[in-house]
Amino acid sequence: MVIVISHAWTKDEDAHADAYIELSEGFAQFFDDHPGFIRRLLVRGQEDRTHFMNLRFFDHVDSYTQCTQREGYVAYTEIMYEHMKPYDSYPREFVDIVLDTGPGSTTLIPEI
Repeated sequence: MVIVISHAWTKDEDAHADAYIELSEGFAQFFDDHPGFIRRLLVRGQEDRTHFMNLRFFDHVDSYTQCTQREGYVAYTEIMYEHMKPYDSYPREFVDIVLDTGPGSTTLIPEI
């Protein structure tokens, strides 16, 4: 399993943040029925309320890459960008889970 983490900063913590959250709900249309998609979380900073992180869980990086090539995906992200602070790069990283403990841990992680 791979987690794709994308960072976004909205123009403010009020109207633009609310719009970003609402658009993020609609963004689920590109993931929910896609092969290899496992789950998605949108989290928000407590200290910087304009900072959001999208955590998308896929079986492989290729599954995520194919998902981003779906019709309408880029156009939808461009609508979301209207509510975000501009930045020069796309702050995204691919990470592997190396430890998962606690009552909410998942059984999807292969043995190390």
